[in-house]
Amino acid sequence: MSNIPNYQSYPPPFRPPANQNLVAGGAETAPALDPPTTVEGEDGVPVIDFERLTEHDDGGEEKITAACRDWGLFRLVNHGIPELLLSQMLDRTERMFSMSFEEKQAVSGDGMSYFWGTPAVAPSGAALPTNGSSLHWMEGFNVPLSRVSLHHYEDETLESFRLLLEEYGKHQRRVAKAIYQALSINQNLGEEKPTTTSYISEDTGILRLYRYPRCHLDRTTAAAVEEEEETMNDRHRPPPPWGIGAHTDSSLLSILHQDLVGGLQAYHSNNNKNQQCWVEVKPIPNTLIVIVGDMMQAISNDKYVSAKHRVKVKGERERISMGYFVFPEEEAVIESSRYTPFTYAEFRAQVHRELKTAGSKILGLHAFKRESPFLA
Repeated sequence: MSNIPNYQSYPPPFRPPANQNLVAGGAETAPALDPPTTVEGEDGVPVIDFERLTEHDDGGEEKITAACRDWGLFRLVNHGIPELLLSQMLDRTERMFSMSFEEKQAVSGDGMSYFWGTPAVAPSGAALPTNGSSLHWMEGFNVPLSRVSLHHYEDETLESFRLLLEEYGKHQRRVAKAIYQALSINQNLGEEKPTTTSYISEDTGILRLYRYPRCHLDRTTAAAVEEEEETMNDRHRPPPPWGIGAHTDSSLLSILHQDLVGGLQAYHSNNNKNQQCWVEVKPIPNTLIVIVGDMMQAISNDKYVSAKHRVKVKGERERISMGYFVFPEEEAVIESSRYTPFTYAEFRAQVHRELKTAGSKILGLHAFKRESPFLA
């Protein structure tokens, strides 16, 4: 990835002011806000070997259960996605984002759509209107995998990228289904091999490709914003230095592949030490990060926890990540002893109402808790 940013590819609010001195010696540079993230050291995030998920003698099932209970996420190794394909996806995604802002806005349709400034995206791929003051320092492409094979592009660049997305999506479906099946059997959620699972639906799978542009704030401003964030309500948080503020995913499972820039942080509660803190999830080549979503927490009767996470932008590097999100069918009824029965469509409508009125997910899953005062 180039260290020289193409500011014309950024959404206008993310471009540095005209009077800010970012040009030296004929090449554009940006002031460093943070030292580069390295991959050395331990972040404590559980590691799960995909090849051993169902091997009882190796404790694979017990490990993944503990990871989803204690962290709500884990690092997946030996997932079977070719390293070359992961590298190609990162490279082509970077090239897509390097197009001009106007060219990206012109990418629309059932197969792929562009959004920026908010992670709140409707199933159609359109950014949801919100009433919040925060502008998230990010942009993305929304790719519904059920439609990607149906939509062809005359532009050779877009068409070759579509074919790559289709191949990548097949691998993500395979990985997600195997992980969901292992978690379901562990918690006796009514899923038995080798039948098709009742909650997870491959037709709902969505790829979202993200770029987090360089943050051009000076170090003093960035530090002040970060300090202020700790005391402010999420929906009133200033935009930088957060690419996406603290949130949980509405999915069953989310599977992320990130480049080596870093910035993903997970909130972890260590009950043994009575500690709660944000942990930098270090980027490690050829691994995936699997995140438990709200729907998995509900159907597991809160045995698994929907992981709260956020993304911090960098001053010296752009960051690329690719997320696969899978959901229940729209009208699938979520049955749980902890929550009143609801469909995913009802849950999504609840979240969208909160986004429009408050700018962020406020109650989310808690709105469906049994004996909740928010239930009609």
